[in-house]
Amino acid sequence: MAWSTTLLHFHFKSPAVPSLQFPHSLSKKSPIFLNPNPINPNPKPAKMQFFRRPNAVPVHGVVSRAMDIIQTSPPTWQSAILSNLVIFVVGTPLLVTGLSLSGICAAFLLGTLTWRAFGSPGFLLVASYFVIGTAVTKVKMAQKEAQGVAEKKKGRRGPGSVIGSSAAGCVCAFLTIYGVGGEAFTRLWRLGFIASFCTKLSDTVSSEIGKAYGKTTYLVTNFQIVPRGTEGAISVEGTFSGLLASILLASIGCLMGEINVPEVVICVIASQIANLGESIIGAAFQGKEGFRWLNNDAVNVINISIGCILAVLMQQILQNWHM
Repeated sequence: MAWSTTLLHFHFKSPAVPSLQFPHSLSKKSPIFLNPNPINPNPKPAKMQFFRRPNAVPVHGVVSRAMDIIQTSPPTWQSAILSNLVIFVVGTPLLVTGLSLSGICAAFLLGTLTWRAFGSPGFLLVASYFVIGTAVTKVKMAQKEAQGVAEKKKGRRGPGSVIGSSAAGCVCAFLTIYGVGGEAFTRLWRLGFIASFCTKLSDTVSSEIGKAYGKTTYLVTNFQIVPRGTEGAISVEGTFSGLLASILLASIGCLMGEINVPEVVICVIASQIANLGESIIGAAFQGKEGFRWLNNDAVNVINISIGCILAVLMQQILQNWHM
């Protein structure tokens, strides 16, 4: 019995297993550190380069860059074109009410030139002229059409009208851009620019309000009573409205810092003298034999040129007198 127990003990006794000795630290050059995943030496997933745009620019970056260009001071041709492009796209519903497609193209060139020369204040002045002029043209349109004195195409003006209304202002803009006369003349060109648009707005408002509300219209050369819409005819209602329009636009220029109060007075006086001259030209020459070329657009160019030149001369005389 004792022998069998001893034998059984001997049979089930497990042999001693040697203990594994792990070092307390491994060398950084160990294969475990150099290649922790020997099965997949490159565990990073492959990138799909086909769908990636390496030089993609965020939308907010484009917008920010565009705003920086628009706010460039002094204005550049790049900022002028971009600014007008944005404004014309946003303002298309308003533009089509007062301009034909070709008129919009001409107005875009005018707006770009204005922004380049006088920045956003000059552009806002021209925009104010357009909004007010378009609004008064629509006043009592049905009545004017019935009387045959309304503007063609329901007041939507073409490129000829745009050029005829802005020719003098464009000349002043070019003189400003190229620094003709130096710094001393820059303010004079700005004054002439504003005076030209005050003159044209006064002419437009007096004509449209006179055709809509004028009780009695007189031919300016002999004060003979004539029908509404007659070339060279004036009315009390139209003349007074035109005066207010020139004061309003000149005041807008003053509020934007383009001209001062004495220059506002100069613009108003020059515009009224020019409009009187335009009425005389219309009554005496327009439509007469030998002056068939003298259409409304040509008369407009003469009118705004007179207003522009008068304002510049008046300012020069006042400056020399004070000296």
